[in-house]
Amino acid sequence: MHNRSIAEIAAALDRREVSSEELTRHFLGRIARLDGQLNSFVTVTGEQALSQAREADRRRAAGAAGPLTGIPMAHKDIFCTLGVRTSCGSRMLDPFVAPYDATVVERVAAAGMVTLGKTNMDEFAMGSSSETSFYGPVRNPWDPGRVPGGSSGGSAAAVAARLVPVATGTDTGGSIRQPAALTGLTGLKPTYGRVSRYGMVAFASSLDQGGPFARSAEDAAWLLSAMAGFDPRDSTSLDRPVDDYVGALEAPLDGLRVGLPKEYFGEGLDPRVSAVVEAAVRELEGLGARVREVSLPNSSLAVPVYYVVAPAECSSNLSRYDGVRYGHRCAEPKGLEDLYKRSRSEGFGAEVKRRIMIGTYALSAGYYDAYYLKAQQVRRLIADDFRRAFAEVDVLVGPTSPSTAFRLGEKTSDPVQMYLSDIYTIAVNLAGLPAIALPAGFVDGLPVGLQVIGDYFSEARLLNVGHRYQQLTDWHQRVPPGFE
Repeated sequence: MHNRSIAEIAAALDRREVSSEELTRHFLGRIARLDGQLNSFVTVTGEQALSQAREADRRRAAGAAGPLTGIPMAHKDIFCTLGVRTSCGSRMLDPFVAPYDATVVERVAAAGMVTLGKTNMDEFAMGSSSETSFYGPVRNPWDPGRVPGGSSGGSAAAVAARLVPVATGTDTGGSIRQPAALTGLTGLKPTYGRVSRYGMVAFASSLDQGGPFARSAEDAAWLLSAMAGFDPRDSTSLDRPVDDYVGALEAPLDGLRVGLPKEYFGEGLDPRVSAVVEAAVRELEGLGARVREVSLPNSSLAVPVYYVVAPAECSSNLSRYDGVRYGHRCAEPKGLEDLYKRSRSEGFGAEVKRRIMIGTYALSAGYYDAYYLKAQQVRRLIADDFRRAFAEVDVLVGPTSPSTAFRLGEKTSDPVQMYLSDIYTIAVNLAGLPAIALPAGFVDGLPVGLQVIGDYFSEARLLNVGHRYQQLTDWHQRVPPGFE
């Protein structure tokens, strides 16, 4: 069952070939046997999952089941889950048990899905490799000596290894799309405001957005349908109807205008990755797309802009972790100042401390205008580049990551090189646009991802492009050796 799509699993449940409880036990068994190689889960909620599965079976027997009822899934450990540890991969929140459910958790539960557990991640979602977690690094199922990408690497590794059919992630600068590309998955970053951020622990509030990990665009469409929608508890949530993502999958691509940003195919891109992307573009042309070159002249500024804006916002958001109300508290503090200093020093890891320091500096008196304000002005120029491009084309296509998955520890001593891993994804978050990563081939046995970027609220079109591409190719059906 673990190699079947959501639609195939739902059909098997409808035909009574398998119950949700049996399905849940199957996936829990795979996690118990195989996750020791990957470290993709922080918490496995076995008893809770079986209880949810039995309820799903009762709903199905009563004729009250929806298309996702009884389908197992997992949440990135950044989404608050009632009665379950929500750690964000940090010692700071290791003891924290959420007293409520995030909106995303509520919505997938209302759809009848079964939550198997919480997945590992870079600490507070800060990282491009899933190596900064308090619980140790996540490993890529295609090569356990390599990273799965970050920060949602636990969700990516779990879905790629068929430990769970689908999972949630969050994307602040590429943290869904980059791990999807490095593990051979479909990962969608929706338009900013399309998925509620209520109960999603904040990193950079103007950039964070939740989205789905899945094997295919079709499965991603099903999960996004459950996740998306207006939420009055989230001031950044947008009040507009949710599109029929599943119903739009089969639309033809005849006449689709595809733009290739020339800045995405220059220095820094592995030529073998470029060749895979170019082959994928030819497949789209075969489906009726018309391809032309476009320019995003300010894209080279995306990384420096991001690494001012994101740390500035994280330094503000993480100021609440002070050892007083919840989270890690140092032992026997000598006073309030000692409590603050030692609790934060012990609770946060090196990468989080680095970004807090950068952000605090950028927001400090005398530097705010020179750094943070200037970064926001350039952010607008980057968004304007996309606006002009989408006046000429329907979607933009290029690589998701400049290379395949790198080795564990290869870039941990060089933060700048690590940050450049997200060079093709960051601008999308700065502009608030949707984008999808699709499996497009392999280089030396490691997956390569194709990125398709759309205009605001074009998730249905992106999923449609992905689905039609996947009807021609089988990259999304490949399984890492040892996880068949």
